[in-house]
Amino acid sequence: MALTDPVTATRKSDALAQALGPAVASALAAADVVEVMVNADGRVWVERAGRGREDTGVVMSAADAERVLRLAADHAGEVVTHDQPLISATLPGGERFQGIYAPVAAGPCFVIRKRPSVIFTLEDFVTQGVMDACHAAALAAAVERRENILVAGGTGAGKTTLANALLALPAFADDRVIIIEDTAELQCSAMDQLALLTRRAAPVVTMADLVRTALRLRPDRIVIGEVRDGSALDMLKAWNTGHPGGVATLHANSAAEALDRLEDLIGEVSQRVPRRAIGQAIGLIAFLTRTSQGRALQSVLSVGGWSEVTGYRLTPI
Repeated sequence: MALTDPVTATRKSDALAQALGPAVASALAAADVVEVMVNADGRVWVERAGRGREDTGVVMSAADAERVLRLAADHAGEVVTHDQPLISATLPGGERFQGIYAPVAAGPCFVIRKRPSVIFTLEDFVTQGVMDACHAAALAAAVERRENILVAGGTGAGKTTLANALLALPAFADDRVIIIEDTAELQCSAMDQLALLTRRAAPVVTMADLVRTALRLRPDRIVIGEVRDGSALDMLKAWNTGHPGGVATLHANSAAEALDRLEDLIGEVSQRVPRRAIGQAIGLIAFLTRTSQGRALQSVLSVGGWSEVTGYRLTPI
């Protein structure tokens, strides 16, 4: 695909900003807004840090929402149609965009997740009451010891925010870090880093492709934005073959179930689930949850291997 010249890129960015309209633009500009949601009925919702979802009272027309989808798709080098109704993209400002077109939804709709302008540190998490000092110290020590860390939780629990806090630790600064994501959300303190993104449009580049490619890029640490498919097996192999100290996020219902989820993903591409290798590769699991008071680090488990008799050796911290 040919590179877009700066003038064309600017025009596309301006057209997208105009299509989003003043209500969405002001929400994206607000420091406390973390997500903007436009439903199929056109109603615009925002999520504010520490306050939850709010109805803005604004309704976007179906024509404007459809235009947003098409412009976001064009920015990503894709198209959105009835036959291709899903679009994932990174907007010009770095925001993550997920759009849905008919007939999957009753009308065009999308969610924009802002990229954090400020990286929260582990100290910030302690100050805000998201985690206690003991857990913060355990996570920092695990990064220093080059243990592989799974950050687990549900949607919107703060997995990416915690992963960014870990990547900001000094232990990452002197290493060569390869970051692999579907959309660019992670930020790392290392000067020597390489960020790779999957590609849905032809030619398709999958997460598994990038994990295998990362092994040839002389990594010290390999970081996965979100493990959601059979690439979990490739990640496991990479972490177990001389590239410790990685971080990955994963959807799960508890810290212990994060390993079950990992098994399920590996089972999509392999008849044999390498539980011993999982027990060797994963050093720590941090589980985040969303409560009515906000996000909280509910538990941290140390993984001490796997036994055919007792299963995974999990020790709460």
